[in-house]
Formats: sequence, structure tokens, C-alpha cells
Amino acid sequence: MALALCLSLLSLVTLSAQTPRKQSYMDYIRSFSPEAKRQMDRYAIPASITLAQGLIETGAGSSILALEHNNHFGIKCHNSWTGKRTYHKDDRPNDCFRSYPSARESYEDHSAFLKGKRYQRLFALRYDDYRGWAQGLQLCGYATNKGYAN
Repeated sequence: MALALCLSLLSLVTLSAQTPRKQSYMDYIRSFSPEAKRQMDRYAIPASITLAQGLIETGAGSSILALEHNNHFGIKCHNSWTGKRTYHKDDRPNDCFRSYPSARESYEDHSAFLKGKRYQRLFALRYDDYRGWAQGLQLCGYATNKGYAN
């Protein structure tokens, strides 16, 4: 089933006559799909959702947060964060974001973050209900962009 989810995500980006942007999306998916699958097996978060969030939040791995701070999901510091921090313009000019030693730690923290009480209702959804997961993430307040689930 996980393979089917990844394949459906891959089908969103065609393999023929690829533009540089499509190629960067494919490169990101190839690089991080094993980790997304590992997170799915461990935390029951669909790999397709994890990859889609990583693609959106990092611009396929090209954002400064991803490149310099291994933050693939735009997760902000919040009061409980005790790890390294970095400050960038987002909703406010100097928002605090989490900084990670590796992309894998970013993926792990993202999964743990989604297992929190705020997102608990998402886990009643099926693995293959990616629309439900995307809409649920937006409804739970994961992103401030009103078109996030689209």
C-alpha cells in the first residue's frame, strides 16, 4: 500500500519531458521517499502526505530552512523547543524555526509533532485518504496559507 501511495505521488510529476522544476520534485521524492516510508511504518502518517508537505515547505528541498537548517516542514520553535533555532521572515519578520542536525531528524520530529494532541483526529483517517489528511492538517492549523490543502 505504501508503494501505491508513493507511486500516486510520483504520477503527479510526469517522467517525460521534465522541466527543471519537475526534475527537482522528482529528485526530492527519490531522496526522501525511503525516510517518508520509514516514518509511515513507525507513526502511521501516510508517506504521500509527508513527502507532499516536504515538497511544499521546502520548494523541493531548495529553501534556506532545508538547505542550511535541515528543516523540511517549516516547523516553528514553540515554547517547548530546546534545540537549535534559526530566525526567518514568515508570518512575522523574525519567526523562530527549529534547526536540525540532519534531514532525518527533521522527518522524525515532524512525525512526533503530528502525533501530538492537536492532530490526533487525523489518525482516524485511512492511509490512502490523502485529501482527508491534507484538509485535516489545514483545519488543525498546520499551515497559515488558506490554500494549503489544495
